Amino acid sequence: MRDTRAGLLGGTVLASLMVASVPAMAQDAGDADTATGAEIVVTATKREESVQNVPISMSVVSGKQLADFQATDVKSIMNSVPNVFVQQTAGNDVVYIRGFGSPPSNFSFDQSVSMYMDGIYAGKIRQAQAPFFDVGRVEVLRGPQGALFGKNTAAGAISIVSAGPTKELEGGVTALYNFDEPGFDVTSYVSGPISDTLSARFAVRFQDQDGYIKNLFNEKDEPHSEMFMMRGTLKWEPSERFDTTAKFEYANLERTGGYNSSGSVTAREEPRYTRYSTQNPIGPEGITNRSVIASNTANVYFGEHTLTSVTGYSWYDGAVVNNFDQLVPGTTTTVANSVYNSYPENFRQFSQELRLLSPAGKMIEYIVGAYYDNSKYQLDQLGGFNIASLSYFGLLHTTYKQKAHSGSVFGQVTVRPVERVRVIGSLRYTSTHKEGDFRGKLEYGPYALRPVNTVAVDEFTESNTDPSITLQVDAAEGVMLYATYGRGSKSGGFVSNTYGTTNATFRYLPERSRNYEAGVKFTLLDRQLVGNISAYNTQFKNLQVSVYNPTISTYVTGNAASATSKGVEGALSFRPSRHFDFTLTGAYQDIKYDDYPGASCLATQPVSVCNPGQTDTTQPNHPRFNNLAGYRPPYTSKWTGSATVHGQLDLSDTMRLDLTGVAAGRSSYNASDNQDPIFGYQPGYVKIDLRAQIGPEDGKWHLAVVGKNVTNEKTIGSAFRLPSPITSVPRAIKYLEPPRSIAVEAGFKF
Repeated sequence: MRDTRAGLLGGTVLASLMVASVPAMAQDAGDADTATGAEIVVTATKREESVQNVPISMSVVSGKQLADFQATDVKSIMNSVPNVFVQQTAGNDVVYIRGFGSPPSNFSFDQSVSMYMDGIYAGKIRQAQAPFFDVGRVEVLRGPQGALFGKNTAAGAISIVSAGPTKELEGGVTALYNFDEPGFDVTSYVSGPISDTLSARFAVRFQDQDGYIKNLFNEKDEPHSEMFMMRGTLKWEPSERFDTTAKFEYANLERTGGYNSSGSVTAREEPRYTRYSTQNPIGPEGITNRSVIASNTANVYFGEHTLTSVTGYSWYDGAVVNNFDQLVPGTTTTVANSVYNSYPENFRQFSQELRLLSPAGKMIEYIVGAYYDNSKYQLDQLGGFNIASLSYFGLLHTTYKQKAHSGSVFGQVTVRPVERVRVIGSLRYTSTHKEGDFRGKLEYGPYALRPVNTVAVDEFTESNTDPSITLQVDAAEGVMLYATYGRGSKSGGFVSNTYGTTNATFRYLPERSRNYEAGVKFTLLDRQLVGNISAYNTQFKNLQVSVYNPTISTYVTGNAASATSKGVEGALSFRPSRHFDFTLTGAYQDIKYDDYPGASCLATQPVSVCNPGQTDTTQPNHPRFNNLAGYRPPYTSKWTGSATVHGQLDLSDTMRLDLTGVAAGRSSYNASDNQDPIFGYQPGYVKIDLRAQIGPEDGKWHLAVVGKNVTNEKTIGSAFRLPSPITSVPRAIKYLEPPRSIAVEAGFKF
């Protein structure tokens, strides 16, 4: 049945891509909000312009779309954006675009897909633990964005634009109660003018909800989530020549309990939504995180030029504490809590960007600017063990400290040599300096499986140059063609949380990407039909990887030589009337390692080719001779796509029924580092979300029922094998994604 659904998904995606390729329909999905027909304006090129005019493969998710289905984290955009995958783990959730992302196991990795919160760079996922709160829109840019977004956008960028102050007084409250994850979620905001030149917006969000996994030890539904968020925004416009917008956001998240359950290592099985997890000696299992993001964006207008200053400060303090399900797979028998860990973190960052924009619409347009940031980061790792079979017990402790600063200059020039043709050239130069200090020690207890008391200290300065060139042609009214070549980069760094790290294994190299892409965007039939399609070839060199090796029970961090992703992405929206609209999105992806020497063994490789237990370094099956050239990386699906249908029914002159259905899915993928074909295999799936809402046409109030994953598809985000000797019963630890949930929602506005 699952394979049938995967086949249907592939067929649906292929059909939507073929439809979007028809010349008579040559326009871009995203130019108009399909529910209203309104034009969508984005700032992906640092200018306000229609998404339909931007020569980038990108998707835009509105704040309403996110709010309709209670989006809280970055995983929520997967239903709306093809070729995006979010890996859920006990460490850091990781965003992959076109198959590329930075693994979660090495905490000091900067992400290959960077987030920007109101223009502030957020390279670590905990800088914005719950970013989709009172949002205006989310712009997802696929492929390297090195020139304008710049820092560490080798695979893509996600730009989150929060809602701003309004000219008129308005406000609202929305409250939701979830029956399957019992608890509530309340969001409220008020916005409007304070004076003729000053306006403000203030928003808060409270959440208190149980989880979707039953812990048989304490009979609680885990993970239990408590969250408080607030954001204040002030916009001052004293004259036509100057305006400034200041934002301050605070978030406090406490998530108690775990996402994981155990499974068989020898048989494929549906994930089990029960676990048994006792209290460990180093603290309650879960995640705590407090974060602050503050920004100020000021614009000075002189002549037809605009000088923009973006100043940002980001801080977070938190910890992740992990237990692993103690149930023996297929039984109600439990084993000892033999291994547990904790990762306290502290991070702070200051950034400053200045850029100058020339007037738009001229024969020559340009943007020039400079950027600087500095940051400090500390990560402690506490690893507890109680291995009865070896009579080992104790606590390992590592401390990693990093100081970093980077600076860059950038520019983009657009030339219009003839009518309807634009040639766009961009260039960014970045210099990065990092200092790292690693200390490892055994706090207490015997331990002989690997060296523990190690020290590593290093620093480096490196530079990267990221150019791009784009040809953009207005082929016909409402039809735009583009072709682009671009490069991106991500800085190197240090291994932050691998036991036994020494100077010889401390540093990894920067990764670089290059991208060839061509696409068409179209808007037809008075914005009723909007579509886009793009084909790409993206290659990474020195891809940064961190792979779990169960033989030595640790992660091996370094660089893979190269990998290439090729594919097609598309979207199509049709709004035949104000009462009905639908959107199809889809992507096909072919990704493989081009060269990966010295890689850890995969579960599918025979021991004659690669033996993780081979200690003789001269033998051809030692991992040092292993090369994964031609293999597909984990966490990648060939097909991804979605279908959204929205309809409105007038119940009376004033009342309206609003219905939305979203079917989103992907073909099969492997969710384990070693690509085990049994416990790591996730079959293809389609998940369906539904929303039914009733309320007056003026939107002053509403009542809604919201169902997420209504067909109760049970899927995993990642998995790994918990091996001997750290457990008496080897088992697969799987991180579970949410099953079905039903909620009711009520809200009002003024």
